Amino acid sequence: MAKVFIYPATSLILSDLVERFGHEPLGSALSIREHVQTPGFDSPPIQMTAEDPQKGLKWAAVEVPSGIRGRMALYGPLVEEAEAAVIIDEPELAFGCMGCARTNELLVFMLREKEMPKLELRYPASKEEGVTFVAKIKQFLKDLEVKQ
Repeated sequence: MAKVFIYPATSLILSDLVERFGHEPLGSALSIREHVQTPGFDSPPIQMTAEDPQKGLKWAAVEVPSGIRGRMALYGPLVEEAEAAVIIDEPELAFGCMGCARTNELLVFMLREKEMPKLELRYPASKEEGVTFVAKIKQFLKDLEVKQ
């Protein structure tokens, strides 16, 4: 079983596919859940503490807006933990909206730079492309089982 970072990290569809094929999806849902359920956390709906931008300094410079550093405090550890990644280029908003273009650019850069198996696909535009899309993800995840 591999730990697979999914991008967009909010995609429940990708998360489900990764889990169906026996791997652990690394995305924002579980990370945010753990974060907001931490005892003493009292800043909803912001979902960010004063310490998060400081933690994010590990992945983003001090000149970068605090929102990006705060998001990287969640995503950075997941990227470091990842053993593989599935990256979807130009997804529709309903597939998994990430909400912050600069964070997205940094995150995809980090994923592409990390030495690990990666599958990068363009979001499908037709039913036929959708079938091929899922088949490629399935094959990638099955091949990960062999490499583990």
